[in-house]
Amino acid sequence: MPIAGRDRIGPPPTVRDHGLRLLGAPFADTDGPFAIVSLAPLAMAADRLRRERRALRGLGRSGAARGWRSARAAPRSWQDRKAMTAPTNTPPSSPADGITDAPRGAGLHSPVIDWFDEHARDLPWRRPEAGPWGVMVSEFMLQQTPVSRVLPVYEQWLARWPRPADLAAEAPGEAVRAWGRLGYPRRALRLHGAAVAITERHGGDVPTDHAQLLALPGIGEYTAAAVASFAYGQRHAVLDTNVRRVLARAVTGVQYPPNATTAAERKLARALLPEDEKTAARWAAASMELGALVCTAKNESCPRCPIAAQCAWRLAGKPEHDGPARRGQTYAGTDRQVRGKLLAVLREARTPVPQAVLDGVWHEPVQRARALDGLVADGLVEPLSGGLYRLPLT
Repeated sequence: MPIAGRDRIGPPPTVRDHGLRLLGAPFADTDGPFAIVSLAPLAMAADRLRRERRALRGLGRSGAARGWRSARAAPRSWQDRKAMTAPTNTPPSSPADGITDAPRGAGLHSPVIDWFDEHARDLPWRRPEAGPWGVMVSEFMLQQTPVSRVLPVYEQWLARWPRPADLAAEAPGEAVRAWGRLGYPRRALRLHGAAVAITERHGGDVPTDHAQLLALPGIGEYTAAAVASFAYGQRHAVLDTNVRRVLARAVTGVQYPPNATTAAERKLARALLPEDEKTAARWAAASMELGALVCTAKNESCPRCPIAAQCAWRLAGKPEHDGPARRGQTYAGTDRQVRGKLLAVLREARTPVPQAVLDGVWHEPVQRARALDGLVADGLVEPLSGGLYRLPLT
């Protein structure tokens, strides 16, 4: 049977319930148990309760000022209840939920940007001659792919297609062919689609407006923010895996960020942005480089970190990750591997490839057929009559 108190379930207690509580008697929300209760004790209890309430009205705000929490001593006016329940100015329990102060961010900006000025890698997409198109190409290629693998493909790509219109004039299959073994080849199709849209909608120039970038096919929030920031020096929160890890450790105090980007992370990244546009763009690149070179996923190099003295995770003793298991990426034996082998044959061929040739790339027929069907569904492979296949022409 429910008992009066904070664990009670059901509707709030009535005056009768309070009276029985003062007498030490249990109560329920049905009328049955009260049929045997004498009305005299109940009347006495109710009268006592009314006297207590009248006395408490005299306490007024003084009770709230002393932090009263007893149900019988609670202030009666809505102003006093609001004063008791209003949030205090104590620091937020989680920086990701509550950090909005510019000074906290300013303490990170200068040391990280100064470190970047001294230690940044000389990468081709960071050079002035790369231009917005070079930045966009690099952002497509660098998703889930290390710099060392991207560099040769990037240089060949820009030499062949220095402007979006050059790529747009080619068949999408040529983009897939030039993508080589970077992995996740649908990115090649999306980059080709973006080039076509840029040529048709924007006269061949990568748009400067964030909303217009976001409207291009194949471009999501991260890529739009990255291009706007790195190519045009605009103020946007650029959250890739490296930046998320730096903020998780330095500010939030945990070893790893969540598996997927959260609203709290976006809020934190926006709160930490410098007000000045150029500084914000520099901060985006610098924090990303710090995560790539120093604050790495494994074997982080804290002695080389410019903000080690402020790092919440390091100051807490580097507690081990206690969240959901981090997703590992496997390749051997997966459909991804089979798809890669099939595409490798098609990339090398200049004429349609017979089914029999593709059958020789993988021993397991069911998995091989599933991988080939997936490539066709994704628009990466075009089936022809007579059991022939090729990279897409349209």
